[in-house]
Amino acid sequence: MDAEVGTLTDDDGTKQPLSESDGSVTGVHDDRRMAGSRDIWQQDKVEVHYGVDETPPLSLCVLLGFQHYISMFLATLTIPILLSPAICMTGDNVGKSELTGTLFVASGLITLLQTLLGCRLPIVQGGTFAIMVPTLSYLSLPQWECPNNIVSRNSIPNITADVGNYSYITAGSDEHREIWKIRLREIQGSIMCAAMFEVLLGATGLVGIMLRFIGPLTICPTVTLLGLSLFKSAAQFASGQWWICLMTIALMVIFSQYLGHFQVPCFGYSKELKCRVVRYPVFKMFPIILAVLITWLLCAILTVTDVFPKDSNRWGYEARTDLRNDALYYSAWFRIPYPLQWGMPTASISAICAILSGVLATTIESVGDYHACAKLSGVPPPPLHAVNRGIMIEGLGTVIDGLLGTGNGTTSTSVNVGVVGLTKVGSRRVVQVSAIFMIVFGIFTKFGALFVTVPNPIIAGTFFILFGMIVAVGISNLQYVDMNSGRNLFIIGISIFGGLAIPQWVSANKQVFNTGVKTLDNICQVLASTSMFVGGMIGFFLDNTIRGTDKERGLAVWKEYRKQTSDGTASVALTNSMSDSYNLPFGMKLIQKMPWTRLIPICPTYGQQVEPPEEQELSDNIALASTESPETV
Repeated sequence: MDAEVGTLTDDDGTKQPLSESDGSVTGVHDDRRMAGSRDIWQQDKVEVHYGVDETPPLSLCVLLGFQHYISMFLATLTIPILLSPAICMTGDNVGKSELTGTLFVASGLITLLQTLLGCRLPIVQGGTFAIMVPTLSYLSLPQWECPNNIVSRNSIPNITADVGNYSYITAGSDEHREIWKIRLREIQGSIMCAAMFEVLLGATGLVGIMLRFIGPLTICPTVTLLGLSLFKSAAQFASGQWWICLMTIALMVIFSQYLGHFQVPCFGYSKELKCRVVRYPVFKMFPIILAVLITWLLCAILTVTDVFPKDSNRWGYEARTDLRNDALYYSAWFRIPYPLQWGMPTASISAICAILSGVLATTIESVGDYHACAKLSGVPPPPLHAVNRGIMIEGLGTVIDGLLGTGNGTTSTSVNVGVVGLTKVGSRRVVQVSAIFMIVFGIFTKFGALFVTVPNPIIAGTFFILFGMIVAVGISNLQYVDMNSGRNLFIIGISIFGGLAIPQWVSANKQVFNTGVKTLDNICQVLASTSMFVGGMIGFFLDNTIRGTDKERGLAVWKEYRKQTSDGTASVALTNSMSDSYNLPFGMKLIQKMPWTRLIPICPTYGQQVEPPEEQELSDNIALASTESPETV
């Protein structure tokens, strides 16, 4: 039986399957078939103001780039805030500002790499909670428990006070910094080792093979449990002043949901219309930033008027805005992060295995973001070579994160994909400008130090929204599966419940694994206490072993979607006419002259068939004509 590789739209609107036996699949012998293949994505094509390869005017480019930066800012900022207590950085606010700056510089560099050499879509790279969760599980092992003799930093830094026979370590002192650096170096090395797996997935093209076995019933519990596993941190941060946390949540709900449609009059200027009033969805674009700024201002007023107590033992103290002012006083104005700045990284097998589960989750998440971003940017779905290259660059980006010492990895930020859809600006140049903002403000350490002073209850409010959205995104994967199927209900139920119950019990019984090999014990302990790993593995095993049709499992839609992209059998003309945006910015003529590049999964010519020169010229003319007026082909 011939393998079906796509569909053809006839004149009457019906779609007929294409098979490899149809000669025109590997060559260009049927104009109608090429037009039909293009209709697959053009029927859902989104109209944009600026396409992927277009550049808006400089002023607009800067404004839109800053908007992307603001959109990813708070989501990325929460990562060092969550990580710092786990690595015993509590009290060292200067260290937090340095870690924050490092993360933003790394995100900017990786975003530039992704838009230049990776998938070439307007994708913003940021930190990832998928790696954060297993990292926190690993740092909860007994050997990484924080000492209980670290005291708050006083006005004279770098001192150690001795009281009787008990030594107290001053937060921020050299001795304290070495404590958290040891832990951070362990995470650094483990992240770099785990990231090589993602590089391998992209460089060898194994991503496509992997996705054949990972469906919605695996992704749903993995992503859902990723968000649910962070609820304790949100509650802990909110416990300092619940009313401030609830106010932050309420403002974000009001701005994003109730006032999202409201267009705010703003000043605008253009060469054609000169000064004018334009209406802009400010509340829909910046709900988190606006909510944080308003609540932060209120906390500052209540701090100055001493409504919030000065006694650290009283409720409400955590909402004061002057608790971490030393970050502003002692941090440098400018600081350029550099490789191995915290020392030589170390690694452990247990940490690598734990972080691998997070790397796998970010890989799947990014593939979905690539397709969503392509649709919102008005370009065809990314061909295999673009997906492979994007995943490879993302893996290399995580290696860069490890070298610089961010304590985290990288992934595409879904919130910025939403910004592309909202603004209808898919220009990669805009995202590159946002990357420059990340690097500049990351080097400007005082800027990061300023946001370190945000009170914990306000941060908790953003946690509720951000982590809640992660849960919602995980659940949304079920739209592809048959929810009337008892099989699917069983799998999703047992996966999520098991992903909550098993890690809860393992965390409370740290000596449950006793094989006699400490390394093996640590691996089992970390993996079994990571909710997203446990739930994801249960879902993966059951989904691939319990009988069910592709349609029932939600795989039929995904397989059809992948057929509509480049599957290695499309003609050169069809691939070029649909995927020029994914080609490399240089060296394309040289690559196209080398037949062996068709075998390399990250090359733009991957999987293409060689055509005679006269057919190549004919197919290029057809592609050009059909692009200008598809209905006439």
